[in-house]
Amino acid sequence: MPFVVLGAVVAGILEEFLPQEALTKFLPKAVLPSVMIGAVLGLLFPMCECGIVVVMRRLLRKGLPLSCCIAYMLAGPVINGVVIFSTWVAFKDHKIGPEMVGLRVGLAFIVACVTGLIVQLQFRKYGNALLTTSAIPPVKPTEAEAQAAPKPREPLMRRLGNISATALHDFVDIMVFLILGCVLAAIARIYITDTQIQSISTDQPFLAIPAMMFLAVLMCLCSEADAFVAASFTKLHVSGKLAFLVLGPMLDLKLVLMFTRVFRTRLIVTITISVIVLTLILCVGVHLVYDANNWTGLPPGAAG
Repeated sequence: MPFVVLGAVVAGILEEFLPQEALTKFLPKAVLPSVMIGAVLGLLFPMCECGIVVVMRRLLRKGLPLSCCIAYMLAGPVINGVVIFSTWVAFKDHKIGPEMVGLRVGLAFIVACVTGLIVQLQFRKYGNALLTTSAIPPVKPTEAEAQAAPKPREPLMRRLGNISATALHDFVDIMVFLILGCVLAAIARIYITDTQIQSISTDQPFLAIPAMMFLAVLMCLCSEADAFVAASFTKLHVSGKLAFLVLGPMLDLKLVLMFTRVFRTRLIVTITISVIVLTLILCVGVHLVYDANNWTGLPPGAAG
């Protein structure tokens, strides 16, 4: 909840002080470079996935292209200073701290960029029909209209009141779905134990990747703490840990519910399929590379 509050406050500040289409002036015209920039916006607007949806919606309404917003929403909870540091701390005693940071950031960047490009193809066909009414950017007045009716500058206290009103609206709008997602996650954790996950990793290593992806969706962990949970599975192959750490911040029960306040069903399905398939393929690739080089990715004394 604190991160949702923070996200709502940041969203209110963006709505009040960020000029319409200000960010688009700094983006390249080509889609791929602009999507790549969107994927690293988390370094400027660091948010975990709990609060990033409301920030992303405000950036979308401020004219940031949908493909860039999707890339930011997916990669931002991973590619930011707090999560990078927490991932390193969680795995430093395993002797693979920098390795896990590099793999997690790299895979998240690839998944976010490719998904952003796929969404761009959808947007060219369907346009704003992919978005809910609250996420569609307002119609920008023409230059003649702006000159005929210039917007008066409001006093600071009025603007602070506008920020509070926007933040409160976004907080209430999203919080219902966060609570529902947390309830579902709590129910799932009653029936899924750490021992079951480690048993799958040892007996069927390739099954561990989709199993950890499924667990990440159910557990709804914050990206600033999930690395410590992944590190606790000491006998789990590094590919399974990566699947958990890459997919979790991009897709879980609460996020899917939050998406319904911004995206139409078609776009939600597109994002869901894209991030699941890409994460699975990339993590299987990591598993094959590790096995080919006889690397374990396990902390000392955890092998076998």
